[in-house]
Amino acid sequence: MAHILKIKSIEQVTHDVRCFRLEKPSGYSYTPGQATDVSVHKPGWEREQRPFTFTSLNSDPYLEFTIKRYDDHDGVTRQIHQLQPGDELILGEPWGAIAYKNKGYFIAGGAGITPFIAILRQLRQDQQLAGNKLFFSNKTTADIIYKEELEAMLGDDAVFIVTEEKTGDYLHKRIDEHFLEQYIPDFRQTFYICGPDAMIKSISSIVVQKGADPQTVVFEK
Repeated sequence: MAHILKIKSIEQVTHDVRCFRLEKPSGYSYTPGQATDVSVHKPGWEREQRPFTFTSLNSDPYLEFTIKRYDDHDGVTRQIHQLQPGDELILGEPWGAIAYKNKGYFIAGGAGITPFIAILRQLRQDQQLAGNKLFFSNKTTADIIYKEELEAMLGDDAVFIVTEEKTGDYLHKRIDEHFLEQYIPDFRQTFYICGPDAMIKSISSIVVQKGADPQTVVFEK
């Protein structure tokens, strides 16, 4: 079922990321970590659907998406970033395999943090954040989405990696086998992985080789 929903507010998060809050249809329900297909309610764009993750909680009176703009072509994200409050998006029903199971390690690259935002916000609300750790990799410090909120939620358990700058109190490494061996003392944990496809494939393979149960490695298949 398609839902045509008005944008209630728009907030700039980083130089190329905005937070969009929409009307919430009665009875619309999802699990933190899930996504839905979104298109712009504008001639020529209604059928151009792209998946975006909810960053709001199911208990919120609105639907929220945190969306990065990609400027390499005139695509859906550029169109969405041109919208104003009062404009409309078309949403499908919720779907997705990313959901919280147990305490563990969250590993995100760039906009891949978005499925984890709602999960971590829900854990904070439920007072169950303790014991979880986040490794969040970006190219530059300007790319880090919700840095202050993640630090406030997780403290020292929010570890930021910046790969193309050598500034600030950040790690400057790739999340590869050596990194994981160095920073993860026990691979018999739950792993949540989201980012570019190559990153997901590489990290999920490494953690399983190191002893993680494949059933406890959570990513969008």
